Amino acid sequence: MKSNWVKYVFIIFIVIILIFSIYKIKKDETQENESRDQIETSEQNKIKELRFGIAEFDTINPILSNNKNVQDITKIIYEPLVNLTSEYKAEPCLAKEWAKQDNSYLIKLRENVKWSDGQSFTSDDVVFTIDRLKDTSSLYSYNVQYVTSVDIIDDYTVRINLSQEVPFFEYNLTFPILSSSYYEGEDFATSEKNRAPVTTGKYKISEVEGSYISLEKNTMWWNKNVNLTPEKIIINLYSSAGELYNSFKIGNIDLISTSNDRLQEYIGTMGYSTKEIKGRNHNFLVFNTQNYFLSKQEVRKAISYSIDKENIVSSVFNNKCYTSSFPLDFGSWVAQGQDASSGYNLEQAKQVLVDNGWSFRNQSWQITENYKTQKLALNLLVRATDASRLSVAENIKSQLQNQGIYINIQQASDEQYNNMINRRNYDIALCSINLSLSPNVSTFFGEGNLANYSNDEINNIMNEVKNTTDENILKEKYQRLMEIYKTDIPYISLYNNKHTIAYNTALVGDIPQSWFNPFYGIEGWYK
Repeated sequence: MKSNWVKYVFIIFIVIILIFSIYKIKKDETQENESRDQIETSEQNKIKELRFGIAEFDTINPILSNNKNVQDITKIIYEPLVNLTSEYKAEPCLAKEWAKQDNSYLIKLRENVKWSDGQSFTSDDVVFTIDRLKDTSSLYSYNVQYVTSVDIIDDYTVRINLSQEVPFFEYNLTFPILSSSYYEGEDFATSEKNRAPVTTGKYKISEVEGSYISLEKNTMWWNKNVNLTPEKIIINLYSSAGELYNSFKIGNIDLISTSNDRLQEYIGTMGYSTKEIKGRNHNFLVFNTQNYFLSKQEVRKAISYSIDKENIVSSVFNNKCYTSSFPLDFGSWVAQGQDASSGYNLEQAKQVLVDNGWSFRNQSWQITENYKTQKLALNLLVRATDASRLSVAENIKSQLQNQGIYINIQQASDEQYNNMINRRNYDIALCSINLSLSPNVSTFFGEGNLANYSNDEINNIMNEVKNTTDENILKEKYQRLMEIYKTDIPYISLYNNKHTIAYNTALVGDIPQSWFNPFYGIEGWYK
């Protein structure tokens, strides 16, 4: 009996082992098939092309083109000496390092770079490109306006000489470099070679047709540490922005980058994703600090506390702008996580005036000094041809007069406005500026600034930041600069435009938030 029992147990044990073995084999086969399917799916995703678009195409040569779409897309074809990160920080590209030497910059170039035709990238290409920017009407000509000459030290070292000191000049070196040997013997502006210039970038031009340009991976690209996922990119060409937007709407384009605040009117609201970014167009109030009233810090503070920026953005721009508190708060690495705004606080506005001897009578603030009583009344200069700014001026006037601060709006023609700005002939001026890519704020705090503003500590900070590359020191100094800006209030930052990146919902990858380059991280994108 015992023998039979042992035999049954043994048989059951064998059966269990057989069942487990069969299960294990089937499971492994299933996992192998799933893994193979995933690999095949991944490979299929990788070989799918990405599609972008250009409206009103002129030329793919980035130095000759005046088209913003071209300037964006060519960032994946051509490369600069110095690139900018998504936080607008200078980083090496074709230049591996640089050093400031008085009014010149010594640039060391990468030595392992090849053009897509196999030629070596050298100092000659840098000199050639800067010369073309100097003698060609280019969007990048501004970057080299203070360059007097470029000395070739050796094949991979150049010295760029400047006519004057340019703070953060390395940020000007973001223009694309073109090949000197490729254009040898050619008229640069009219050459047929402008149809498809050679490149050092991630992608090269493989085909040019009337309605599209095709890009493929540049096998010569120097950065072998990066694996480019998209194998092919098609750039469709359109006669108008309307056609471009419509093509995106029906799914023929994967991504568009624009500052057009009417974008939704063209592409609707369904079928795509967006990232909205604070743009570089900065709108602000300038206080003439030599004015009798505006020389008083408490008056500038009271005005700042009395302006509701959210009200301006919502009522004038239908929330198509971002409120702003400092010129560099568009995402610059030196101003992240900081708030340089005094904030909207009507009670605080009244209190700061009372604390400094002002009295509120007959719906107006007034002060008595040297036996003379004066009411707080100021002129606000605005460009008459700009309807939106006129609306902003009226909004500000209404807000301030509700607080007992009288405002008279001075509407000036473009010529009058520019003359008054240049002569600093205003009490308050409503201004706009396209901000620099660099952390340079000389316009606001440098010698001869718009506000006629001077502060010894700020002067010292301005000297320190332009003479150091230490990131910790720069962050520390800019933080202090913003604290003084918030306390002294020589300007009031009001709002910035919105920049939108709209993209196909099937697009997978890290879509950046930058108006400088909408194609950061494209090496990892796929559909």
